[in-house]
Amino acid sequence: MRDDTLSQLPRRTATVVALLAATLAGGCSAIDRLSSVGEQPALRAIENPTAQPGYKPVQMPMPTPQPAVYNPNSLWRNGSRAFFKDQRAHQVGDILTVTVKVTDKAKYENETSRSRSGNENSGVTDFIGTKTFPTAKAPLPGRILTADSTGSSDGKGTIDRKEELSTIVAAVVTQVLPNGNLVVEGRQEIRVNFEIRELIVAGIVRPEDIQSDNTIDSTKIAEARIAYGGRGQITDVQQPRYGQQLLDVILPF
Repeated sequence: MRDDTLSQLPRRTATVVALLAATLAGGCSAIDRLSSVGEQPALRAIENPTAQPGYKPVQMPMPTPQPAVYNPNSLWRNGSRAFFKDQRAHQVGDILTVTVKVTDKAKYENETSRSRSGNENSGVTDFIGTKTFPTAKAPLPGRILTADSTGSSDGKGTIDRKEELSTIVAAVVTQVLPNGNLVVEGRQEIRVNFEIRELIVAGIVRPEDIQSDNTIDSTKIAEARIAYGGRGQITDVQQPRYGQQLLDVILPF
């Protein structure tokens, strides 16, 4: 066996292992789908977001703690929107309504053109020839170096994107940061026939941005994570097969 063949064995082994793993994973997915043929996709149980695997409390740069300021003999509290009680979410477990309104439109056009040309020509007319040795019949040598180069590149790119999403979802306060900002997370699932539409909203909000009716616009959520998708028969048909996805990853062309 040649050396180059031996050097290719680890690569071939890794490729075979990857193919087997993908096949097993696809097989498990196929078994799950076969077990649910003719049945509606199940809704997820209501769970505590902080108890999910991989959950990590949000850590953000915090300002220096400031001493509390009190207003003696005052019935009004700073930041309160109600005379007797603040109805807005302010502690862990409170619920607020998030108005998701995403209107994104972007259009970019780039064009680059570059051209370059070079010409090198070097030679000696009479290095060892008739002037040095009269008996020589011709100059030696003639042209030493001749080089020509030409290069050009032309690139164009266009991006035209438009996205729009408008909905409302209730979120739960999962954490209160030291500076008073609230970490919120909300999940909504709607099943229509054999398709589930899922909406996830998470991020950090300021209590001051929460309106008097305990609602907040999604544009005022910092580190916002908004996901809108689905799962079910329609989604399965729209997705390429796992074998095709595997080939898209490993094929170099």
